[in-house]
Amino acid sequence: MKIAFQMDPIGPIDITADSTFRLAEEAQARGHELFYYTPDKLAYDQGRVTARGWPLTVQRVEGDHATLGEEATVDLAEFDVVWLRQDPPFDMFYITTTHILERLMPGTLVVNDPFWVRNYPEKLLILDFPDLMPPTAIARDIETIKAFRAQHGDVIVKPLYGNGGAGVFHLPPEDRNLNSLHEMFTGFSREPLIVQKFLPEISKGDKRVILVDGAPVGAINRVPAKGETRSNMHVGGRPEKIELSARDREICDRIGPLLREKGQVFVGIDVIGEYLTEINVTSPTGIQELERFDGVNIAAQIWEAIEAKRA
Repeated sequence: MKIAFQMDPIGPIDITADSTFRLAEEAQARGHELFYYTPDKLAYDQGRVTARGWPLTVQRVEGDHATLGEEATVDLAEFDVVWLRQDPPFDMFYITTTHILERLMPGTLVVNDPFWVRNYPEKLLILDFPDLMPPTAIARDIETIKAFRAQHGDVIVKPLYGNGGAGVFHLPPEDRNLNSLHEMFTGFSREPLIVQKFLPEISKGDKRVILVDGAPVGAINRVPAKGETRSNMHVGGRPEKIELSARDREICDRIGPLLREKGQVFVGIDVIGEYLTEINVTSPTGIQELERFDGVNIAAQIWEAIEAKRA
């Protein structure tokens, strides 16, 4: 197959952790032809969806992991699969790429389905499963946020469309910074905030469960660094081996059919204690860590699901 990767610049990536690199590596091993471009090179041009980028060859050599061919502008309708893999922020630039890529379907398979990536961003899809999530409010109005905090006391405040642990604040009852944080966030963004009841179980880790075509294939536990509330590996969280619990499987059984129906082939959900906190569909990570812990080729399972859809 001809495969295109829409992703952030490939040069600076960490090849020991980056999930997109692992997907490209596995695709190449399966005999597929690779093409790479950054999202700013995507275009709608007189009825065609085009991208300016490079033929790509990858190898697991630090500092020499990507070899690019001659730059070219391609018609993405001529590709079998296009991967939507750039990282958030989930802003209007990101949303516009989903509108453009949607025009390729169904002739070209876009993974994950861009219509539902746009309509099901990480912190909003969980609202369909209120009994699985911790008490949550989404608001820009400070009085609504204050009322939620008065009810629950110990809360987490974070930007609705953030990623990688950026802008996440733990506000215990004695913390007096809510007004200042609200002023800061609303001063540079028109987006609401998301406020959730703090879950003390975070000290034991934030579990990342990987689902392929709606089915769980394994999990890693991300333990916060000492003195941190955030467990994201971008900010020093430590990955650990862990098994899927009965509660994890219950959560996956509930959400899996919807993910499969909506074309979300590669998804990473976050579970703290007994609660589902995020459903990551934009550019989930974690497959390299999971492969190292469990010895299972998750990238191959993802490609098998894609190849079956193309067949």
